[in-house]
Amino acid sequence: MKLAIALDGDFVSGHFGHCEAYALFDINEGSASRLPDLANPGHEPGFLPHYLADHGVTAVVAGGMGPRAVDLFCQNGIEVFLGASGPVEAVASAYASGKLTSGESSCTHGTEEHENCDGGCQ
Repeated sequence: MKLAIALDGDFVSGHFGHCEAYALFDINEGSASRLPDLANPGHEPGFLPHYLADHGVTAVVAGGMGPRAVDLFCQNGIEVFLGASGPVEAVASAYASGKLTSGESSCTHGTEEHENCDGGCQ
């Protein structure tokens, strides 16, 4: 399976759509192997779920994401984990070992679209 973590520097980005890039990891038998990063092509509503699905991503991690994006990822069969923070390598390891849990979205930029950000596929 392939994991994409929203990346700013070496850390998990606070918002999935506005990150610098996506750190990709191959998750296999409890370990995470780093793959080449995938550039963020830009924040265009509805585009990123299809873009990442086309790159074989099956799970995404970020600090925050809007509810519409969460729904679109879920519709594309991509699991969503929000509320993550810290170095991407540590977060990928936690995911690979089954210790990463989805928390509350850190989405705080205040636009009406994201007033009730939350995560996880229902």
